[in-house]
Amino acid sequence: MDGAGADGEEAVEMIRSLPRADLRAVGEVRRALRELMRHRCRPDTAEAAELLITELVTNALVHTEQGAEVSASLAADRLRVEVRDYANRRPRPYVPTADDGTHGRGLVLVQALADAWGVDATGQGGGKVVWFELAGTFEAGPA
Repeated sequence: MDGAGADGEEAVEMIRSLPRADLRAVGEVRRALRELMRHRCRPDTAEAAELLITELVTNALVHTEQGAEVSASLAADRLRVEVRDYANRRPRPYVPTADDGTHGRGLVLVQALADAWGVDATGQGGGKVVWFELAGTFEAGPA
């Protein structure tokens, strides 16, 4: 994930390993992403990114038997976030019913807010990477 963005600006990165079922890690990852984006992203982009990373990390920690790895790379023109877990089951977006409460909306939000998203098999000991990208993230002016 190293490299430069479209205008030559160097990418900045964040990488975190998260323990199994440690939901405190969700807030920590969110704060780390906020710091990565501070002074570099438009406020609406930063808010969307925080919401989406929260959904993906929560899903990985709640629905799998092991921890997860999170990485984010921010270049001038794009933010890419990847959440790797060790479960082979692929997530599927669905429209929750009224009885679902607040559960089941994570991937629907990702689908609605991300410029691109997907699920890739890792091929290394099983598992998958769920990722999203937000385009045009760079804040105009000096950082």
